[in-house]
Amino acid sequence: MPQPYLAADFFNIHNGQGPRQFAELAIALLLSSLIGLEREARQKSAGLRTHTLVGVGSALFMEVSIHGFGALLGTDGVALDPSRVAAQVVSGIGFIGGGLIFVKKDAVRGLTTAATIWLTCAIGMACGGGLPLLAAGATAVHFLIVRGFSKVSERIGTTRLPETVELRLTYRSQRGLLGRMLEICTSSGFRVTDVQVETGAEEEERVSAEVLLRLEGTTSAHSLVEALAELGGVRGVALGRQGDSTE
Repeated sequence: MPQPYLAADFFNIHNGQGPRQFAELAIALLLSSLIGLEREARQKSAGLRTHTLVGVGSALFMEVSIHGFGALLGTDGVALDPSRVAAQVVSGIGFIGGGLIFVKKDAVRGLTTAATIWLTCAIGMACGGGLPLLAAGATAVHFLIVRGFSKVSERIGTTRLPETVELRLTYRSQRGLLGRMLEICTSSGFRVTDVQVETGAEEEERVSAEVLLRLEGTTSAHSLVEALAELGGVRGVALGRQGDSTE
């Protein structure tokens, strides 16, 4: 028969509440904070607080999964599977990641942030599962990917042949917005070859406008579309290539 639960067991260090468990939570806090700081520095939608909470929460779930049901061991008809809680954490983190992904016209935003949240969850679970070295290695891999792979992508982009793309943008007509859009295009590695502006009808006391940009460059046009879609005042961005329809 299992032993009755006593009030003294609340602080029992042998009941999954010892220095090791607190150390694992601290490691999860440190590693997830490092990832969160990197996302915060890039001004992403999920930054320091989100990543830290995900990492520490995942580690705590693992601690509960491993140590939280020890009192039931030995009970007739009870079989414990510590992996079940971990599996539910993996499924549940998808709700947070899914909420960070937005699709606007041809632009998809939040994929990398959602993947980072997913990885932070795995790092926290590794810490809570007693695998701190593996968690530290995964953190290092994160920085290698988000920092190093972006430079690799830039190098690959420089080897591409220039291509002509067309962007049709609908935006709220306001001072300086068109110049800001052109600045984003040039800073993204594109050369503006043609600009055609059409002023739309007045809509809710605000004048809308539409511009057709013809660009030439070697970098990813989808990244440019994403950057333009995030600009305040831009209502729609449609991407087309030379010979394609931009509708």
